[in-house]
Amino acid sequence: MEHKHRYDAQGRQLCCTQTEKIYNQAGAEDLIGKAPASSHGHDHSHDEDGHDHSTAGSNQMQLFLPALISFILLIAAIAMDNWIAQSWFKDWVRTGWYILAYLPVGFPVIRDALKSIAKGEIFSEFLLMSIATIGAFGIKEYPEAVAVMLFYAVGEVFQTLAVSRAKSNIKALLDQRPDEVTILENGKSKVIKAADAGIGAIIQLKPGEKLGLDGELLSEQGAFNTAALTGESKPDTKMKGDVVLAGMINMNTVSLIQVTTAYQDSKLSKILELVQNATAQKAPTELFIRKFAKIYTPIVVFLAIGICLLPYLFVDQYVFSEWLYRALVFLVISCPCALVISIPLGYFGGIGAASRNGILFKGSNFLDAMAAIRHVVMDKTGTMTAGVFKVQEIKLQAGYDEARILKLVNKIESHSSHPVATAIREYVGPIDESVDLNTIEEIPGHGLKAMADGKVLLVGNFKLLDKFNVVYDIDPNSIVYTTIAIALDGKFVGFMTIADSIKADAALTIQLLHKLGVKATMLSGDKTTVVAYVAKELGIDQAYGDLLPEDKVNKVKEIKGLNESVAFVGDGVNDAPVVALSDVGIAMGGLGSDATIETADVVIQDDKPSKIPMAIRIGKETKKVVYQNIGLAFIVKGIVLILGAGGLATMWEAVFADVGVSLIAILNAIRIQKMKF
Repeated sequence: MEHKHRYDAQGRQLCCTQTEKIYNQAGAEDLIGKAPASSHGHDHSHDEDGHDHSTAGSNQMQLFLPALISFILLIAAIAMDNWIAQSWFKDWVRTGWYILAYLPVGFPVIRDALKSIAKGEIFSEFLLMSIATIGAFGIKEYPEAVAVMLFYAVGEVFQTLAVSRAKSNIKALLDQRPDEVTILENGKSKVIKAADAGIGAIIQLKPGEKLGLDGELLSEQGAFNTAALTGESKPDTKMKGDVVLAGMINMNTVSLIQVTTAYQDSKLSKILELVQNATAQKAPTELFIRKFAKIYTPIVVFLAIGICLLPYLFVDQYVFSEWLYRALVFLVISCPCALVISIPLGYFGGIGAASRNGILFKGSNFLDAMAAIRHVVMDKTGTMTAGVFKVQEIKLQAGYDEARILKLVNKIESHSSHPVATAIREYVGPIDESVDLNTIEEIPGHGLKAMADGKVLLVGNFKLLDKFNVVYDIDPNSIVYTTIAIALDGKFVGFMTIADSIKADAALTIQLLHKLGVKATMLSGDKTTVVAYVAKELGIDQAYGDLLPEDKVNKVKEIKGLNESVAFVGDGVNDAPVVALSDVGIAMGGLGSDATIETADVVIQDDKPSKIPMAIRIGKETKKVVYQNIGLAFIVKGIVLILGAGGLATMWEAVFADVGVSLIAILNAIRIQKMKF
């Protein structure tokens, strides 16, 4: 059957390449764009025993064994050539010995080159190395031929190990979800696969065990480690009725949890899918290098042919073997291994480092985008403030029954998911179902409208009252706190004030952004006085309140009109138009809303705004390492290429320019995974 090349969404070839070979050896096929293991709704990321053995133990030894055999045979041959001469070590014996030294490392590369050619991919890294080393044998440069392929093979092994490390760092997050759960049936415990647990099932979670599905806590109280979801190991105390999520670890007593979400729809499943798919979204730099390598390799082959043959037309004493040697050196130097392996590794390192800190990037392209951010635009509630409101005071006009009005407000607010509604419910108490409200309508950016006993009930901001021509005798701007205005039957009833608290690390966030040279602007639908107060407390550059969703869009357009790269931080749902408009959409509250994971480019899992400048720093460091590797590869290879073409560089310099630079670049890329941000 005719082979068909596989390509990713960006048009990058996935098969018949050295990259595919290395990633297959590392057990990291999904990092080069193959379908994620969980694409069919099942988790196949484990071996049968639940562990990853791709490069562990004996397998690592197997990777090094061919190179070790070649190395021993090569050293022995060089010793007999130069230091301990043997009368028998000459002619066909010597040639055969070097061929034996060559085969363990050279045969797999030649085989891969032939496979690539058979599949229509002629100009591969395998072909470059095969031509170079076989050509060296042809001109009797045996030690150099073996050495080149040996170091190439060693470099390939180190690349495989580096990719495996990147895979394991990402897999560490993917392994956070247990495959089995203990459920209670008729008072008896039973262990089943997590995927088979239905909604409504009761999970018995012992101390130290990890929860496999999202649910509601039935026990009176429980302490949970949320590190899998937030990167924070600090225990989080949950009370009866609170939501607990897959990946959380029970800290002390046995807890009972009722399953509320299907296995594949859990918060952790969505996060895992996000991480698995992140590697498919390539950064522009990575895409350029891929395209460059595809064009670059055939050019190099033809240039090598030119270096070998064209001097015949121009030099007086043309020696074929001398110019062939120069061409072979040129080929070895030109191999683009340092670029095509180390650059993806750099981005994987950035994604892995971010994941460990509770920041999820949906692709390496967003690492680059974050590095370029010059202006962060943020929502107020839930981003810079805790989003936990408390009722401060209630002021009603004379003649109104406070208890009756509060019941009406509580009932209408029960139809809103806004944190203000929660604050009112906490203050008033349970909803009185005897209260009759009809035709409840949400008016975006204003509030709620309903019919109560045939009268129009309005609950929202003062703009809502203005919209319906309700007259009131107070100045809303004189009230610092968030206000909930109330009107009934076209008359002003009064208002409630509600206060929110600023997050502990909010001020630090703005300081860190300013240190990075990034401006900060706050946009909110809340009162201008409240927004101005918060902005002043935090040192935010600009702040605008009383904004409708379309107003936020216009403000972001204004900022983008200044040619500034903009990141918007919001809830990912109400602010979807602004998120779409911004260069990077960042969602706060990864634990709070599924929609944040769906809409944002970057998800901050622990609600800490200080993770915003951290995400920018990770993006900058990743980009710096990637550009360091590109610069190193081009400079060293460029110098040695010129020397090689001029006959001043040998195969030994060529080996350093190829394998040496590759190893340095790979080690530099791995460095990201160990950085502290």
